[in-house]
Amino acid sequence: MKGAVLDDAAVLLAESDTVATAIADLEAGRSIETDDLPGDRSALEVAEPIAFGHKLAVMAIDAGEPVRKYGEVIGTATERIEPGEWVHIHNCESNRGRGDLAEGSA
Repeated sequence: MKGAVLDDAAVLLAESDTVATAIADLEAGRSIETDDLPGDRSALEVAEPIAFGHKLAVMAIDAGEPVRKYGEVIGTATERIEPGEWVHIHNCESNRGRGDLAEGSA
């Protein structure tokens, strides 16, 4: 799978991604029906309003776990993120360009 569109709501760019990108403004409570979600799920409920272009979790991400987009680690969850929640600077810290992190720890 590469670039799976999830119910005209979001795009999952790689199979290993833990987040998808909204391709429309998403309202809380919207159910995204798709067979392209990780695991056995066929639906994802949007937990809060998510603006076009922003990220939403497609699976639970524990604090300290990597956040993946494009098949790459783009950051680390700073708190537990539930499926359908908005993923942004309030719950994800970028690892890119960080001189204080050891090489390969991202």
